[in-house]
Amino acid sequence: MSKPARLLPVLLTLAATSAFADVAVKPLEDRVRVELNGELFTEYRFKDTGHPCYYPVIGPNYAKMTRAYPMEDAPNEEHDHIHHRSLWFSHGVLNGVDYWGEVASYGKNKPKNPVGQIVHDKVIKTESGKDKGTLVTSQNWIDPDGKTVLTSEQRLVVYSTPASERVFDFEVTVKAGEQDAVFQETKESFAGMRIAESMRTKGTKTKPGVGHILNSNGVKDADVWGKEADWVAMSGPIAEKLYTISFFDHPSNLRHPTRWHARDYGLFAANPFGGSAMDTTLPKGTGDYTLKAGEKLNMRYRIVIEEGEADPAKIGAQYTKYQQQVP
Repeated sequence: MSKPARLLPVLLTLAATSAFADVAVKPLEDRVRVELNGELFTEYRFKDTGHPCYYPVIGPNYAKMTRAYPMEDAPNEEHDHIHHRSLWFSHGVLNGVDYWGEVASYGKNKPKNPVGQIVHDKVIKTESGKDKGTLVTSQNWIDPDGKTVLTSEQRLVVYSTPASERVFDFEVTVKAGEQDAVFQETKESFAGMRIAESMRTKGTKTKPGVGHILNSNGVKDADVWGKEADWVAMSGPIAEKLYTISFFDHPSNLRHPTRWHARDYGLFAANPFGGSAMDTTLPKGTGDYTLKAGEKLNMRYRIVIEEGEADPAKIGAQYTKYQQQVP
């Protein structure tokens, strides 16, 4: 065998390895930056944000997968729902207090419930690596009287992937304080994402909607809202390329398969607390959940971003892989 022929398997292995990006997690003064192969993937932002969020979320081809508003004033974006901050965790009614909205969300209108705050506490762990990077942070849920009624620990795990794909796990563990924490049923919860405006199913004031929504049961577009499903995928164009964002609900989660607060204007959120607020055939209070004082609840999700339109068979295989990787 010639020397070039002997080297070919080694070169192919090196080429395959280099196609996957190193993941670097870098704490900064007012945020934590996550990079793939030296390029920005996302930032955990916790100052002047209303509640901690991850922005931007960068997909293949440097595409910005989430809406810029209100973190940036980008052209041709709707300025609705100021609390839809890219990627985040929150809940609409906890012990009678609104942690989903912000005071600015209501403008001159009086909110139905008092508005609380989710405030960054500390960075617990940052870990970089060739296979994955991990960021663990904690937050305090503070009521209008200044009392911390709930604490949360968010865990972001970003995996090394080919350039055409992004995969990350998005998890939260909430812990009740000295008193019970009652998650009251609401459509506005829990792990949320506001996608790029160009991917919307429903058009904006200036452009028609061309995106699509699909869930694991084959339900499409606006009909996905409020339905239970293992996963929901939103697909549409960014800068003339087509992308799909698939959002997975882990089988161990409370009330799996979850209901989805998936709107045709670009919001989708996994919501185990929807109850009768999302299905009027259910008795009132079905979505309520009481976390006893000092107890914890862990919720796990995965998001996959890739080029191309939503392929249910491929997404189903990815969901199966998720269950195997994170049992």
